Amino acid sequence: MHFFNRPGVYGANGLDYGDNKERFIFFQKAVLESVKALMFRPDIIHCHDWQTGLIPAYLKTNLKNDGFFWNTSSVFTIHNIAYQGQFDAGTVSTAGFSWEDFNSDKLEYYNTINFMKCGIKLSDAVSTVSPTYAKEIKDFNGRRMEIILNSRQDEIYGILNGIDYGYWNPALDKYIKANYSKNDFKEKAICKEELQRLCGFEIKKDAYLLGCVSRLDEQKGFDIIIDTFYKLNNADIQFVVLGSGNLEIKHYIQEAVKKMPSRVAAFFGYDELLAHKIYAGCDAYMMPSKFEPCGLSQMIALAYGTPPIVNRTGGLSDTVTYYNHFTKEGNGFMFNITYGENFVRTILKSEKIFKDKKNWNTLMKNAFESNFSWEKSSIEYEKMYNIVSLNKKNENIFMGS
Repeated sequence: MHFFNRPGVYGANGLDYGDNKERFIFFQKAVLESVKALMFRPDIIHCHDWQTGLIPAYLKTNLKNDGFFWNTSSVFTIHNIAYQGQFDAGTVSTAGFSWEDFNSDKLEYYNTINFMKCGIKLSDAVSTVSPTYAKEIKDFNGRRMEIILNSRQDEIYGILNGIDYGYWNPALDKYIKANYSKNDFKEKAICKEELQRLCGFEIKKDAYLLGCVSRLDEQKGFDIIIDTFYKLNNADIQFVVLGSGNLEIKHYIQEAVKKMPSRVAAFFGYDELLAHKIYAGCDAYMMPSKFEPCGLSQMIALAYGTPPIVNRTGGLSDTVTYYNHFTKEGNGFMFNITYGENFVRTILKSEKIFKDKKNWNTLMKNAFESNFSWEKSSIEYEKMYNIVSLNKKNENIFMGS
């Protein structure tokens, strides 16, 4: 309980816990000891991010001759390569590894131990949460892991995350003012009116209401969002943000709210009820992430008929397509920070479509038709598991011979 009876999983008040190294070493050892205690011999242990990156390392070093894990493989999924769990070399002893394994082929990373690197290097397969992000981290956004990733490029799978359409469903959602569906979404206007009231905005159906539910982090493009508040202050556009995290970002958002209370509203902390109301009540959803491994918010917004406005990166590229008002194809709006394209300009383009109700209704229908359920993704995971299991079986036959 000492390690885990805390208000946050990874930290509090925007800061990591100082003993995260020890916490997650303990957790990973507990995982391996627990399966033994339960006499459960897993075919595959699927690990996620740096907090579990040592499990593949234990299986390939300390436990390589442990008969209990003879048939156990590991898969390591990268959710966000920006967070790597890099600690001093002395962590080798803390984690209980042999110094013989402190080399570049196993644990060592620029004379430190990096849990993310261990997971990538020593797992039997690596996956990440969208096809585009899998390419990006190998090419230019690997945060110094590019060489390691490319050494395994044939064993890296980009599998898109999914959402639960039984839960994120405006036709069934118990948290929103009025239910609606892709077949009849007139009641979405009631949800918008309620959200405007909660924000203290003028109740105005023709005002363009943009929302964001997010961790307050530089990655999420909040410098761009806050700049947009000011640049569009004179437009008939309303903004609402819900989030928690970086205290400096929170401060700048609060300043914007003070200066533009009729245009900008913000709520801080975790609020599941309000999150649902924002997805349902907004006209469009803001997500100008500077990088985004997958992103779930844009998928949820689409499920609520709320077209996303996103940067062309990672999983956003795999889930959002620019609406073409001539062909009537596309489910949202995109810009490209890399090419110097402008978020404000994209919002204004989307507002023009919003004012053309016939076009906007078509766009909303396209959003509703987007499907990112786990059904498709689970098939891809099953394929990967089968390959890993077959490779392990062949390895054991070879070792046995």
